[in-house]
Amino acid sequence: MSNPTIVVITGVSSGIGRVTAEKFAKRGCKVFGTVRNTATAQPIPGVQLIEMDVRDDASVQRGIAAVIAQAGRVDVLVNNAGGTLLGAVEETSIAEAQSLFDTNVFGALRTIQAVLPHMRAQRAGRIVNISSVLGFLPAPYMGLYSASKHAVEGMSESLDHEVRNLGIRVVLVEPSYTKTSLDANAPEAAASIGAYDAQRATVVRAIANSVNNAPTPDGVAAAVLDAALGAWKMRRTPKGEASLLSKLRRFMPAGPVDASLRKTFGLA
Repeated sequence: MSNPTIVVITGVSSGIGRVTAEKFAKRGCKVFGTVRNTATAQPIPGVQLIEMDVRDDASVQRGIAAVIAQAGRVDVLVNNAGGTLLGAVEETSIAEAQSLFDTNVFGALRTIQAVLPHMRAQRAGRIVNISSVLGFLPAPYMGLYSASKHAVEGMSESLDHEVRNLGIRVVLVEPSYTKTSLDANAPEAAASIGAYDAQRATVVRAIANSVNNAPTPDGVAAAVLDAALGAWKMRRTPKGEASLLSKLRRFMPAGPVDASLRKTFGLA
């Protein structure tokens, strides 16, 4: 490809980010994938690794500057880096909530603000933010994670209105459970309140079962590729459960949705 699409993907060490980077590279794009430590990261064929910690302002600025120095522009930014957390809202400390938001919300904000001056100058660009079905649905014992993805959704929709007249569009990709180490090894809040023990254990078992039976990241990566390179559409849900949940939330009354969610998580 003589003039390849320049793609930056955050968090490509494993899981969705890694598979997504591979798919963009196979499509012929010039791909830069960010990792916290290039010395320990596993190489990805066709992908240049860039050291960047989305939790650090200076690190993000250095990382995007390195891409611009080599490629001259950024056509697509995929905000994939993220974390998760299990625990009741009452059990979650402010420090734990802040740490989660620092990656999931402010990490995306940092990279967006770093690439927008370049996208504005070229009057073109696509920003793809990886959200979750929990960006539009609640989940017991994942309240702060759900809140962070709700925040990503609100920020993304607002941003799209602000930048579309500059030739830039913003897209949300909303996967459900995916078989990755992030979902399989989700950390739990440090505090534990006995009143929640039995119900929390039921929900954690339901989540573990869902992850064990979840599809690989390929479907999510395909949705990201379409979101980045295809016709603009504000939301893209990968085929399968995510798409069904999106329709459930949109078309079913609140009562049945609430009952269905409680049944899914094993709650009375």
